[in-house]
Amino acid sequence: MTIGLSSRLAAFALASGVVAAPALAQTPVETFYRGKKIDMVIGYSPGGTYDLYARLVARFLGDYIPGKPLIVARNMPGGGSRTAVQYLYSVAPKDGSVLATADQSLSVEQAMGDSQIKFDVNKLIYIGNPNQDNNTTVTWHTSGVKTIEDAKLKEVPMGATGGSTSSQYPKALNALVGTKFKIITGYPGGNDISLAMEKGEVAGRGSNAWAAWKATKADWLRDKKINILVQIGLQKAHDLPDVPLMMDLVKNEEDRGVMMLLSASTTIGRPIFTGPDVPAERVKALRDAFDAMVKDPVFLEAAKKERFEIDPVSGVELQKIVAEIVATPKSVVAKLAQIIGGVEDNTGR
Repeated sequence: MTIGLSSRLAAFALASGVVAAPALAQTPVETFYRGKKIDMVIGYSPGGTYDLYARLVARFLGDYIPGKPLIVARNMPGGGSRTAVQYLYSVAPKDGSVLATADQSLSVEQAMGDSQIKFDVNKLIYIGNPNQDNNTTVTWHTSGVKTIEDAKLKEVPMGATGGSTSSQYPKALNALVGTKFKIITGYPGGNDISLAMEKGEVAGRGSNAWAAWKATKADWLRDKKINILVQIGLQKAHDLPDVPLMMDLVKNEEDRGVMMLLSASTTIGRPIFTGPDVPAERVKALRDAFDAMVKDPVFLEAAKKERFEIDPVSGVELQKIVAEIVATPKSVVAKLAQIIGGVEDNTGR
């Protein structure tokens, strides 16, 4: 059910192999996990889509892992989810007892040489993504900005969590399309930005998944409370036929390559991963469990009841996608880095 990212990025990225954990477990997988509590560390505050998808996975994944461990979700917001990844990478046990979710654009940020990233995303071990989905940039209905063309005519304060897609998309649109987004960063999670938008603290939200709007704010869509200015992905969502793709708004191939690099991480979606050096057989057990879970009618029915769309990407495929993004040619990376560079914290948070 993946998009075929390799072919779409062939002009801009080099294929790379899966990073395998070198160590071997000394304890049989079922014995290790029986009676175990697994942490699911969420890099954002409660209520956003990373949080909600991770909690959905946490409720079910343990049933498919040998030994049936209990998975407990806990939030660790900070640094646009970098705090959680740094914990997983440097502090948490490297034994398969800690999982995490964090921003889908970390591989893009690493490719650009972001100095705030103190870990290697290629060494994280990806278990799976429950839903690949286009992102969107939106404004509130009272903002006076209903289209990208409107955003070229006036300054538009946009909420963001930090150096994530929520700030990257508006910056890229400003530089390559001519919009006038003013990025207000420092919000601990997407739900906080939505509340700020509703209160009039900001005029819009730099990034949120289209499926997330449908799942968590169906009333906003019904009542036309938000204007969807642009969608970010490698192809249009079937139910957003009239909303332009971000990469289609630019005029030349070089700029399209930059926008394609930004858009590629949508396939990473809301990733579930564990830390480096987890024994290979436990990695296999976790990946097999994820693959079984997302096909099980019980899980799919639960997701449907909560209005969550499921379009999964396997851990093996995620590992390849991350490697391809990190290996993007320097010319494309350099231009993107120049565009989105550092992010000012205009909130003082």
